[in-house]
Amino acid sequence: MPYFYFDWTYILVILGAVICMIASARLNGTYNRYARVQSLSGMTGAQAARRILDSAGLYDVEIRHVSGRLTDHYNPGNRTLNLSDTTYNSTSVAAVGVAAHECGHALQHKDAYFPLSFRSTLVPIANIGSSLAWPVIIIGALINGSMGFTIIEIGILLFSLAVLFQLVTLPVEYNASHRALVQLEEQQILLPQEVKHTKKVLSAAALTYVAGAAAAILQLLRLVLLFGGKRDD
Repeated sequence: MPYFYFDWTYILVILGAVICMIASARLNGTYNRYARVQSLSGMTGAQAARRILDSAGLYDVEIRHVSGRLTDHYNPGNRTLNLSDTTYNSTSVAAVGVAAHECGHALQHKDAYFPLSFRSTLVPIANIGSSLAWPVIIIGALINGSMGFTIIEIGILLFSLAVLFQLVTLPVEYNASHRALVQLEEQQILLPQEVKHTKKVLSAAALTYVAGAAAAILQLLRLVLLFGGKRDD
């Protein structure tokens, strides 16, 4: 079994995990800090979201309360804005910022923002890639000769699709945050100083996506290094 052994490339996986842990810790610290700062307007995350959506003519986008912490998301399929327990009824600048960020995705959907549309088309492909990549690679590793290596290459290609999804996510998230900050100021939901606080929260959240993409790239690099020269072995 020539492919199953501990090698230095596993350091890349550890490095990716450390990067993700640092980004997650930074997000939690930043969010917790500004979750204690109440907005002067007194608007909750749900109320701020409703104002932003209505100002854009998105009256048909329903705002829903979902359980969890930072499980907020916009669903373009059923046009719902889902706000978590820590966002929906909270009046903190952090919660209002997160709600506005999800509104940013709704605005992207309205404007047919290409990266968002492209990411949506990648979702089923990326899910297949992330779930099947490793089983396919392991099967290929168990088969000797060119057939085994071909199967490994297919597995790496599947994993590459998941990495592509991570990369496409980056402009989508950064653009949504930019739209959120503009709306918070234009709709006078937050004062300029409060917007600065919210920007720190959204920037920390964006870094988690950067970290996720970096970890995926490092994992892909490991696969290439690990199996790239095996065809001629």
